[in-house]
Amino acid sequence: MKQSETEGISFFERNLTLWVVLCMAAGVLIGKFLPAIPAELAKFEYAKVSIPIAILIWLMIYPMMMKVDFASIKNVGKNPTGLYVTWIVNWLIKPFTMFGIAAFFFYVVFKSLIPPELAKDYLAGAVLLGAAPCTAMVFVWSHLTKGNPAYTVVQVATNDLIILVAFTPIVALLLGVGGITIPWNTLLLSVFLFVVIPLTGGIITRSLVIKSKGEEYFNQTFIHKFSNVTIGGLLLTLILIFSFQGDIILRNPLHIVLIAVPLILQTLLIFFIAYLTAKKLKLPHDVAAPGGMIGASNFFELAVAVAITLFGASSPAVLVTIVGVLVEVPVMLFLVKIANRTRDWFPDRSDSGIEENTGIEENA
Repeated sequence: MKQSETEGISFFERNLTLWVVLCMAAGVLIGKFLPAIPAELAKFEYAKVSIPIAILIWLMIYPMMMKVDFASIKNVGKNPTGLYVTWIVNWLIKPFTMFGIAAFFFYVVFKSLIPPELAKDYLAGAVLLGAAPCTAMVFVWSHLTKGNPAYTVVQVATNDLIILVAFTPIVALLLGVGGITIPWNTLLLSVFLFVVIPLTGGIITRSLVIKSKGEEYFNQTFIHKFSNVTIGGLLLTLILIFSFQGDIILRNPLHIVLIAVPLILQTLLIFFIAYLTAKKLKLPHDVAAPGGMIGASNFFELAVAVAITLFGASSPAVLVTIVGVLVEVPVMLFLVKIANRTRDWFPDRSDSGIEENTGIEENA
């Protein structure tokens, strides 16, 4: 892999798949040989939410939310075509294709390998992934494809706002279609805990730091202090989860591969739907590439959090969201390569009119 395709990713992010595998192994070994640890941690919960895992998930999500500049949303009307593509693909296509592809593989293709009840749990985890478009790593994917940073900020900011109102009904609808009964109060609680609270905290922190120290200090110094907090929180969460999941994994190691198949196909499909639609609309490459990336990748931290809240840390549904973490980085880096090698498919920015009409500054 060329250095230019990884230089925007930190050491931990670049090797995320390796760390996930190591954490899976560590968690499984703890669950197998030190079962008293997960048993003791399981006692600390409130309203079916594991308090240790909730704390770690906040550590994952909070730094991301501080990066989102909601002030940039005021300019979305200047040239919204790229945003329309993002919104339609993320919310009117992606959740439903994920449901369809996952159901087809779990219930039909892998019918002889996955029992019906387990397939239902796996489908639930896939639905949670499909209904949560990326809000953090997309900044990395955008950087690696030389995406328009201002447009990426607006894409992320608007998707965060849409998550607040669309995630819960879409998940409830698709899980209901899949025959899974979901208590609305639990689903709403999970969104409140893992979207509303960290999003509000991120907005307040960003505002206070910028007001006190200035935007340059926030972007160049403050936010970098949290660079490894998200990854650290994720890896510790995985160790805990896999300590609960040990028996399931040891009984069904092949299922990791079976789960990965529909998730990878879904990622590729959604990327090309958004990317080729942008090409058809003659959008510039620096809008098309991050537009494809934000739908293809997932807000897996939210998916993991909601799966744990709804089904418990030992649920097979949680396993699916973790496999999503496992496959995302290598697949997305593959798509970065594709995007960079097809740059000549798109018109020059000077021919598109985007720059003149966005009204969004490059340093937004």
